[in-house]
Amino acid sequence: QVQLVESGGGLVQAGGSLRLSCAASGRTFSPYAMGWFRQAPGKEREFVALISWSGGTTYYADSVKGRFTISRDNAKNTVYLQVNSLKPEDTAVYYCASRTYNIGSYYNKNDYNYWGQGTQVTVSS
Repeated sequence: QVQLVESGGGLVQAGGSLRLSCAASGRTFSPYAMGWFRQAPGKEREFVALISWSGGTTYYADSVKGRFTISRDNAKNTVYLQVNSLKPEDTAVYYCASRTYNIGSYYNKNDYNYWGQGTQVTVSS
């Protein structure tokens, strides 16, 4: 089994920044890639960013390009999401997720095997 634990969320004013972290553990942790998703109240969980575990290739949702940066530390089994220039519409619970295989679509939440419990990000205007 794989356990993912997010941290770093909080309340921030518009224009502010946060650094979200996701620490992974478990004997079977060997992902193809790690992703971040978010879910606002009353909305579907949506893709935010992905990073491949070996090569570090990244993908971003159009809504966060240029403001968010995903990175990883393989030695610590940790993935980060630096979120800058935050907007009220970025308010959501942010989840990290792991996918073991390169199957399906990187933006499809159903193609991820493991999920963290989420961390709340609230942006005030």
